[in-house]
Amino acid sequence: MNSISEIRDRGTTLAALLAVALGALVAGCGGGEDAGPEPFTIGAIPDQDPERLQRTYGELSSYLEEQLDVPVRYEPVTDYAAAVTAFRVGDLDMVWFGGLTGVQARIQVEGARAIVQRRIDEQFHSVFIANRGSGIAPFDSLDGLSRLAGHSFTFGSQISTSGRLMPQYYLGEAGVELDDFQGDPGFSGSHDKTIKLVEAGTYEAGALNEQVWRSRLESGDVDTTAVQVIWRTPPYYDYHWVIRPGLEERYGEGFVGRVEKAFLSLDGETEREKTILDLFGAEEFIPTENANYRKIEAVGRQIGRIK
Repeated sequence: MNSISEIRDRGTTLAALLAVALGALVAGCGGGEDAGPEPFTIGAIPDQDPERLQRTYGELSSYLEEQLDVPVRYEPVTDYAAAVTAFRVGDLDMVWFGGLTGVQARIQVEGARAIVQRRIDEQFHSVFIANRGSGIAPFDSLDGLSRLAGHSFTFGSQISTSGRLMPQYYLGEAGVELDDFQGDPGFSGSHDKTIKLVEAGTYEAGALNEQVWRSRLESGDVDTTAVQVIWRTPPYYDYHWVIRPGLEERYGEGFVGRVEKAFLSLDGETEREKTILDLFGAEEFIPTENANYRKIEAVGRQIGRIK
């Protein structure tokens, strides 16, 4: 039979183990008094190589965390539609959208706001490119797009503003329908892939974001003996940050204004700020608003990308 002291010792040990387990459970559930605010989660449409995106938003997350004094986490997504879905269900608090995906997201989340964009995004362009062996020469007017009929062609993502929506709109204005291409049009999934597919001759022509094209030219990642720009579109509004409603209830009054200020304060004076601006291909960020994307919404409805 156990002695009273043995029973007491076992009871003390059991109580200590229970206390440790309970403490771990409380900490794991985030219920401790010292638990900080949940992360402010940002995302972006995956319009470029994943490695470049990870670096861009890793640098930005670090900067925003310092400016906002809350933890900031970047969550990559698989495709454009996944970015819209993650924003709609609340998995992402703020997303770097293109014009079309931004409109789609705001339609699905009442109270969502476009807050800032790069200055280049208020006068954005797509470029049409062609393999030099295709026989498609550069042209200066919209009517020249009729030359693409009978050739193979690739867009970027199916819901990319600069890689599909606006290029298809201008093709339609020139009287070129998707059935006029040789075979079904391709959808590469990203601007970088569009360049490589046309460069390789997999498709004779394609369309993409002008900023990505220029960036890849500057970095020497384009074989200009194989591919060239044949036309540049008129300007339109494109990329912008969209933020969910209700964040001030989580992080305090004035939080959205602090987010805006963090972007508008980027001036490249520090090495990190310069890196962030360079990665975004921006000289600065400027304010924007939902109303700037009414034309994008109208075009999206016209070609059936917005119901």
